[in-house]
Amino acid sequence: MASHSHFLLLYLFLMSSVICQVTEFISIDCGGTSNYTDPITGLAWVSDNGAIMNYGKSAEVEIPNGNMQYRRRRDFPIDSKKYCYTLGTKERRRYLVRATFQYGILGNGDAYPKFDLYLDATKWSTVVVLDASRVYVKEMIIRAPSSSIDVCICCASTGSPFISTLELRPLNLSMYATDFEDNFFLEVAARVNFGALSKDVIRYPDDPYDRIWDSDLEKRQNYLVGVAPGTVRINTSKYIDTRTREYPPVKVMQTAVVGTQGILSYRLNLDDFPANARAYAYFAEIEDLGANETRKFKLQQPYFPDYSNAVVNIAENANGSHTLYEPSYMNVTLDFVLSFSFVKTRDSTQGPLLNAIEISKYLKIEPRTDSQDVTVLNALRSLSAESAWTNEQGDPCVPAHWDWVNCTSTTPPRITKIALSGKNLKGEIPPEINNMETLTELWLDGNFLTGPIPSISNLVNLKIVHLENNKLSGQLPKYLGSLPDLQELYIQNNYFSGEIPSGLLTGKVIINYEHNPGLHKEAGKKKHSKLILGVSIGILAALLVVLIGSLLFLRNLQRKTSHQKTAVQGSSLRVSAKPSTAYSVSRGWHMMDEGVSYYIPLSEIEEATKNFSKKIGRGSFGTVYYGQMKEGKEVAVKIMGDSTTHMTQQFVTEVALLSRIHHRNLVPLIGYCEEENQRILVYEYMHNGTLRDHIHGSVNQKRLDWLARLQIAEDSAKDNCRT
Repeated sequence: MASHSHFLLLYLFLMSSVICQVTEFISIDCGGTSNYTDPITGLAWVSDNGAIMNYGKSAEVEIPNGNMQYRRRRDFPIDSKKYCYTLGTKERRRYLVRATFQYGILGNGDAYPKFDLYLDATKWSTVVVLDASRVYVKEMIIRAPSSSIDVCICCASTGSPFISTLELRPLNLSMYATDFEDNFFLEVAARVNFGALSKDVIRYPDDPYDRIWDSDLEKRQNYLVGVAPGTVRINTSKYIDTRTREYPPVKVMQTAVVGTQGILSYRLNLDDFPANARAYAYFAEIEDLGANETRKFKLQQPYFPDYSNAVVNIAENANGSHTLYEPSYMNVTLDFVLSFSFVKTRDSTQGPLLNAIEISKYLKIEPRTDSQDVTVLNALRSLSAESAWTNEQGDPCVPAHWDWVNCTSTTPPRITKIALSGKNLKGEIPPEINNMETLTELWLDGNFLTGPIPSISNLVNLKIVHLENNKLSGQLPKYLGSLPDLQELYIQNNYFSGEIPSGLLTGKVIINYEHNPGLHKEAGKKKHSKLILGVSIGILAALLVVLIGSLLFLRNLQRKTSHQKTAVQGSSLRVSAKPSTAYSVSRGWHMMDEGVSYYIPLSEIEEATKNFSKKIGRGSFGTVYYGQMKEGKEVAVKIMGDSTTHMTQQFVTEVALLSRIHHRNLVPLIGYCEEENQRILVYEYMHNGTLRDHIHGSVNQKRLDWLARLQIAEDSAKDNCRT
């Protein structure tokens, strides 16, 4: 009773799992005209009219297969485009994807169809129809890379591409797990039920996952030939426990073939091989062996050291008879023609046994178009009412690009051109467009786009931009003039405003900005530049006038002194008994010859400054001290810091010039002293601070702006011209 209850619970569990699986089945009758339930399997089928009704045409199949889903097919145009079905999936869940093809009958002169089948960007298979009455089955086991997959027909080389059915079957979580599923799909090459009771395939409901198990009685060219002598077929009605990783159907495991003469061998062709593959062998001991009987055997051909040296003892490996043992060969290289054989060991009394095999080819997953680019394309499609171009399916670039984009040949593909002129787009340009770094051409003219131009500063490869004849507004981004490869920019007939970036007006970029009422060149900036330039020129002119005036004055002064022969009286420099400076001697004249300044003895200066006790500043000439003469006049006394030739020349020049030049903006020179290696200038003391204080500002003084400085320079130039 307990055992009965156990099997009842197991049955209920399996049934609930099956019911859950079935609700997730997707079964599409391609070309079908209505939805229906298959009376054989009980599965619901839907027509593809809603999914792909804008492409291809439904065609009636002559001499169809007996199943309802093969009465019609979907034919597609013979062109370079792709035609895709999108199937919803759960990311990272494993699925079986199946496409079938039955043409029916070929008329006289018709070419046999040959075309490509893709899953996303991965080439699944090339379908070649050589027998119009045969149903060609293509199966793939995948772990879903995203929330949907695309199955696409394209690239016909002969005949008309078509499809009969498309199916999606979710698998149990443990099934068909491999170490390589991040990078490879599994394309099913063979799934064979040995010892089958008829030629009929086994599928749902016998297989809860609706895998198709071909009968080994099926006879077709190069399929299961070279059977070894002594091969017999056996079966049982007993329950076989198949609760392992791959869950083969019990009905398949209840039949088997046995090599009664010690060897079991077959040969079959594997399409699209040689290739790396995963191979499954399914064993269950379904004969009741005697106490002294054993069944032991090895894989003899093909020879794989890790596998062929292992001895198979089904009952022992499976922990009992009528229980599944399913060794798998995770990654082996198989040829197009696969010959395999099992041979019994010397200590075995029974020949080898085989219930089923399953062989799948590793198919490298090719990357789809960069997801950032696809996001932008989908956003642009959403801006237009539904039409043919918005309904293009599959990957934008692979295996054939959409009509309105161009792509790179890189991995993954990237978008280089968007051509949507006059497509009735309404709304704002998606800001994600700034992620399309490989974009070189953008054609969005002749639509109803609104809002500003989004940031496209990352599009360093952009060459041609057409945004004319829209309703775009706002200012043109400054960086547009800095895009390194930009050659053409058309923005006429919009509502842009503000200034055109100067970088767009250099002649490097062909630009048309007509009929944007608020858009103008950067006139304000030019006006400001002209003002600065004018002020600068005025200052330079004023300084030039001062320089020329000074040079003329010095020239006249030299002419006067060269003819002057009279001695200087009183406090002239001749009374000084001090030696001349190196500079004066080298030039052949002395300060005493000038006779133009008031000489003040050193003793008077020391008395006036109280021996230079009050320091009031320092300049490039030297230190400045405060003093008061006997008559009460306040003075500023400058002592030359060093006796270099340059400083000596500055001393002589300053005495000569300031003795002759008098201006309200220049501090008057009262006198000078040249004694005991001291060179001293005595100025009238000014209570309002230094020139530096007025120009740069100090704590108690207002800063002298440039207009005031320019006025001073101009006044000085006028006064010198008068002089």
